[in-house]
Order: sequence, then C-alpha cells, then structure tokens
Amino acid sequence: MAKEGPLKILLVDDEPLARERLRTLLSDIAIQLSTEVVGEAGNGIAALDVLRQQPVDVVLADIRMPVMDGIELAGHLGAFENPPAVIFTTAYDNYAVQAFDLNAVDYLLKPVRTQRLLTALQKVRGQPPADGALLAGIGRELRGSGRTHLSCHERGRLLLVPVSEVLYFKADLKYVTARTQEREFLLDEALTHLEGEFAERFIRLHRAVLVAKQALAGFEKAAGDDAEAYGWALLRGVSEKLPVSRRQWAAAKGELTA
Repeated sequence: MAKEGPLKILLVDDEPLARERLRTLLSDIAIQLSTEVVGEAGNGIAALDVLRQQPVDVVLADIRMPVMDGIELAGHLGAFENPPAVIFTTAYDNYAVQAFDLNAVDYLLKPVRTQRLLTALQKVRGQPPADGALLAGIGRELRGSGRTHLSCHERGRLLLVPVSEVLYFKADLKYVTARTQEREFLLDEALTHLEGEFAERFIRLHRAVLVAKQALAGFEKAAGDDAEAYGWALLRGVSEKLPVSRRQWAAAKGELTA
C-alpha cells in the first residue's frame, strides 16, 4: 500500500448517485486527506476487472449489489498479491458491525457522513490488508449461500470461474480441478470445503470428486475388474465419465431420479 501521495480509491456501488456522493465527500475532505478516485464499478465483477489493470489502496464497496456483492468481492481481493483495504458502505444496519471487526476494514452506514469517511480512510495507512478468507466466510453466513465465483490464478492473472458453469470438482494432490464445458481451471481449494459450501448444487461421487447435480446424465456399472470405481457417472455436455464409489452409488443414482 502506498505510504506517500494520495490514497488511490476504487468506488464500487450499483447506484451511480451513491458513487457520485462519495466523490463529493472525498472532495470535501481533500484538505485533510489527499485521495484520487482511479475508477468506478457497479458490482464486484466489474471491480475486479478494474483492479486487474489498476492497483488501488482502498476499495469503497457497497454490500448489496447484483452479480457479485461486496462481501464476495472482498473475499476475492484476499487472493491479490497486494490486496487493498476494504471499507464497506451500506444502507442496511443488520449487517452487524461486529461481523467486520477487522483492523483493515471499516463499515459505513448510508448516507455516509463526511467526518466518518475521513476517519475510516485515515485508519487505512499502515494497517495490514483485510483477511479475504475470513470475509468470504462471513459473507456466506450473511447470505446463507456460497460464492457465485471462484478464484483461479493463471499465468499471473486472476481469473473468475462462475460456480453455475462448473460441471464437477476433482481433487488431485494439493489442487482441485474445476471443469466447465469449455475448459479446466486449477483452484487452490479443499474439496471438503467446496462440498460444504455448495452442498445444494453439488454431490459427492467419490472421495476425490464432486459433481453438479444438473450435470448428471446417467450412470453405468463398472467392469468387474475395474479397480478405479464401482460405477461411472455420465455427464451432460462432455464425453468423459466420473468414477462413483460403492459407498456413493445409491445416493448418486437417487439424485438423478429425484
């Protein structure tokens, strides 16, 4: 994070008027604190697009936004080499301030007040970045659902994988492969964690495989001498088959007829 010069800020809110108000407030505190708005975004996906091109010191993010909300955005920021500080802005006080009791994160209720914004920004310099994993966990509790996207590092880039497009997850050593119809992505995730987070969307087929319920097309028994699996799951949209263990066979077939 920059120690000198203006604080570089990204404004993230799906309401243009809310972003304009923040710009006005930042102008009002210019004498006390130098800032520079380097970009704006209307949701978390758009914000990550900006941040891939333009590093910033602070993200001022609304919580409730379409496509990707502010909590999930904060979780993805934790994957950046030098993640910015996050200050949440929201009109909803039921998002319990104590849920974000982290040194690098503040929580401002709309309408945001000038002095309150100044105080929050003054706390940014010299503080460690927000704990992205912890923020993601808090977000799941508040939303009652898992993430909409997963992070993937590839050739120095941060890619987002829509969970809705994932056909299956397969564990291999320390990584998990997420397969969509187009390609595979390597994730730094634990299969057990993914199973718990996305239990409504995915089921376990094997100790190393989770499959999207909607991707299942059918099953076939394995040959008697096949040591890899008791049976095989057939998928919609791709030709490959996934191994099904004896333990998971009945539950997996039951899901197809549910």
